Amino acid sequence: MNYRSLPKIELHLHLDCSLSFKVVQAINPTISFEEYKESFIAPPKCTDLMDYLKRAVKGFELMQTKKQLRLVTLDLMEQLKEDGVIYAEIRFAPLLHIAGGLLPEEVVTTVLDATKEGIKQTGVEARLILCTLRQYNEAQSMQTVKLAAQFKGTYVVGFDIAGDEAGYPVTAHIAAFEFAKANHISVTSHAGEACGANSVWQVLNNFHPQRIGHGVRSVEDETLIQHLLEKNIHLEVCPTSNVQTNVVDTVQDHPADKIYKQRISMSVNTDCRTISNTNLCNEYELLTKVFNWNQSHFLRCNLEAINHAFCDEALKEMLKKKVMAAYSS
Repeated sequence: MNYRSLPKIELHLHLDCSLSFKVVQAINPTISFEEYKESFIAPPKCTDLMDYLKRAVKGFELMQTKKQLRLVTLDLMEQLKEDGVIYAEIRFAPLLHIAGGLLPEEVVTTVLDATKEGIKQTGVEARLILCTLRQYNEAQSMQTVKLAAQFKGTYVVGFDIAGDEAGYPVTAHIAAFEFAKANHISVTSHAGEACGANSVWQVLNNFHPQRIGHGVRSVEDETLIQHLLEKNIHLEVCPTSNVQTNVVDTVQDHPADKIYKQRISMSVNTDCRTISNTNLCNEYELLTKVFNWNQSHFLRCNLEAINHAFCDEALKEMLKKKVMAAYSS
């Protein structure tokens, strides 16, 4: 099965964790391929999520000027085109890119302009999600969500929280998510990755997201599964990443197939293309090999992704038509 030719939707994708060697070289020619493999790509098995996230530092260190941000964004758009992705929601934390003196607003504007440029160049549709991080304080979270409000109506379409789920509680971020709700900003939230079903409940009860980033450990709680089904909450599933961060031991143990069979809304995503050394074609091939998935599985996942995407209805209709036409031919 050639998944390259099938149109794909990606909802869970980190900008600062998806730098190709080509763009790293363009920004810093002194970084060798050996060093790139060592510092930017995680081993097939990390000790945990924090060990995996250490590789992200290398990415955002090279994203501190307008020129660097533009290059990285355009590079990712090229990767998406290569991978047969027709729509992606790209997420990043603006406050990680101000070490070189840029203002958070300038960071967002730069990535936004580069995204528009990338759409023109590649034909891939993309939108942006702004992330706060678990380790941030209330003020930093508020600052980030206010940027999402400020850029509402542009290609900035949502708000998310990422980072060390196990190390920091939800408390410092409740105000930011309440602000998002009051200002009709679409919300997703990382949970059920480094921690179990309890963490997903916490996020659902305090942040009220429409989608959960990962959320795979929801399968540990039957009541939670029922809740996700009833509320039509979408799980952004990232198989390779979950094996690397030790959410599951091997891909054979991954709950993707179980989630699918329980009819929970889900999509297949890469999470961090560079850190996980993957793309969507790889993820599809993996699920095909391990769980005997076929085109009908991916059709459903892509339609669910479109239904739960944060873009406008007109774009959703166009994406649905493209996906339906390709998968039925």
